[in-house]
Amino acid sequence: MAKTAQAKQYKLKKNRNLSSVVKRSIPGWLIILPSLALFVFIVWRPIAIGIRYSFFSLRGFEPVEFVGLKNFKDVLTDTNFIQTLQNTLQYVLWSMIIGFPLPFVCAVMMNEMVHMKGYFKITTYLPVVVPAIATSLIWKMVYMDGPGGLLNMVLYYFGVEPMQWLSNKNIAILLIIISTTWNGFGGTLILYLGALQGVNQELYEAARLDGAGFFGRICHVMIPHMRGMLLLMAIRQIIGIFNITEQPLAMTGGGPSGASMSLGLTNYFYAFKYGQYEKSLALGVIVFCILAILTYVYFKLDKRVNE
Repeated sequence: MAKTAQAKQYKLKKNRNLSSVVKRSIPGWLIILPSLALFVFIVWRPIAIGIRYSFFSLRGFEPVEFVGLKNFKDVLTDTNFIQTLQNTLQYVLWSMIIGFPLPFVCAVMMNEMVHMKGYFKITTYLPVVVPAIATSLIWKMVYMDGPGGLLNMVLYYFGVEPMQWLSNKNIAILLIIISTTWNGFGGTLILYLGALQGVNQELYEAARLDGAGFFGRICHVMIPHMRGMLLLMAIRQIIGIFNITEQPLAMTGGGPSGASMSLGLTNYFYAFKYGQYEKSLALGVIVFCILAILTYVYFKLDKRVNE
């Protein structure tokens, strides 16, 4: 009897605690509910519908027949799919070579500055406010073939014949990544600079007293402090570049001969140029799965850094 009474008291106390937790949570849920509803209907609902429709044959945007994995097979067996996937990986590779270290290097240099730091913060961030499509059109004029392009005008001034830039399939992806880096590195630089300025100054002083020079402080103070953030920014950049669409669309249209075609641009062409909505949805699901894995890695790294 005593054990039964204790069990009833424990259960009653547990229910009271649960009821108290629920009551305390109600204001928070009321605040978050509108955002949660918008997120579900604007983000997750279209994703769920797109995944469902990718298994159907469509008439316009209406499913008419379940075809299973046929749409995925059509995408994966497309003669251009492997080349497009390789191009996308090249975008990511060049971005990691050029676009990833540049903001960190500039942030380190700016962190060591004594004068005009505020001026350089503003000037390096300004390209970020320019829309990506506008940046791409500006850089397209810079890379323009013939004597009208800015780079060729500079070459002509020094007596060098005009060169083929975006028309050169060997460097088209590299040139697009340069423009993308110029457009986006300012925001990343500010994040790095904020993290660097959060490093305990006593560590710098201790490193100086131990005889560490500029590069010694980078190796033994800055990089260990920034390791977690560098990993997070690397994953974030890979996810962003893997979706690259508007830059090759505006600058090359995927050319020359498909040399700059990306998975994102292929998806766009499937839907809005060829009207093959089934293949567009199937390719979108494939890219979604790849990015979901990268996002999972991102959040695991973020959790590790926060801990």
